[in-house]
Amino acid sequence: MKKNRLSRLLLSALSLTLGLATTTAPSVTAQEATGEPVVLGVNLELSGPAAPYSVPAVEAFELYIEQKNSEGGVLDGRPLELVVLDNKTDTTEGVSLQTRLENDDEVVGVLGPNASSVVTATKSVIEESDKPNVLPATTGDGLTLDSSGNAVSNLFRTAYEDSFQGRSGAEYVYNTLGAENVLLIVDNALDYSLGIADAFVEEFEGLGGTITARESYESGDSDFNAIATNALGHEFDAVYIPGYYTETGLLVKALREMGVTQPIVGGDGFASDTFVELAGPQNTNDVHYTTHYDASIGTEASNAFTAAFEEKYGKAPDTFAALGYDAIDFLVSGIEKAGSTDPNAINEALAATEDFEGVTGTFSIDENHNSIKTAIMITLENGEVASAEAVEVE
Repeated sequence: MKKNRLSRLLLSALSLTLGLATTTAPSVTAQEATGEPVVLGVNLELSGPAAPYSVPAVEAFELYIEQKNSEGGVLDGRPLELVVLDNKTDTTEGVSLQTRLENDDEVVGVLGPNASSVVTATKSVIEESDKPNVLPATTGDGLTLDSSGNAVSNLFRTAYEDSFQGRSGAEYVYNTLGAENVLLIVDNALDYSLGIADAFVEEFEGLGGTITARESYESGDSDFNAIATNALGHEFDAVYIPGYYTETGLLVKALREMGVTQPIVGGDGFASDTFVELAGPQNTNDVHYTTHYDASIGTEASNAFTAAFEEKYGKAPDTFAALGYDAIDFLVSGIEKAGSTDPNAINEALAATEDFEGVTGTFSIDENHNSIKTAIMITLENGEVASAEAVEVE
């Protein structure tokens, strides 16, 4: 046990070098948590391409830890503690860190990774362990399933799958925007983009819509003038672009500056302030994207979270902070329902979750360990959120 304790302290030191200190209970009072900590490991992309989707989650984790510990902790007063590690959006690093967390006897459960590629790489490590693992913002289809198509007993996610937001986007484009003809632009080097596009096309065509043209680019591209020029030669009522903000921001800028005025719709890869910066606020009118959360949904849980996050960090929480908060709350709720740190008992409690009231909305866990929830469609005007509405999928 001493060796495992030393291992955890070394990992904590690593997190300090990243500027993300291990979070424990504050100075303990009679009302606060005491006793042996319940340790949660974090394996997330705190640097590299996926960092904007993971750093906000860690901020939410730290907020949650402070709140929970000040309320008395878990399991009759034990404080929660985080060990935060950076996999650098690298699959090899992700596997190494996952192995260390799974083998540390003091780590009760793990949060992350977020990047689908890192989840895929680490899944064999997760399957060899009994520890509960919760994916905060991973949306890739099938990531909670084993090679036989069955749910991995200790792997769960609180975000919806890519195919769901592709279907939600199609419903919105066809039924709300009234668009029957769509120009589809995909990132051929990104599974995220291709997966959402496939689901969108299937649903859109099933509703009666038509994909009139398909253009493509690859991750890392920065010049989209050719695509924008080609767009002018197509007939369409709307543009659908499932991709990450790093490219789609510049792509939207090119389309608008080339004279494309039709609605532009995308997935949660748009959900970053950097998307607006790259596109230019003036180019984001009539731009829409599916996401998991917006503060304007105004539920009691959402309002409380937003207020607490703003008080701690001096800024509004984004989608990925909200997903992170739900992920750690979901994991801790499983620990509390199990009444112990026994991994199998926690996994059973998580799998049986119904009507969990999170800040991103109420969700249940299905037979594949995915969350059943409603997508939120954001509409931008001049770089600001003009509206947020639920999209129902039949």
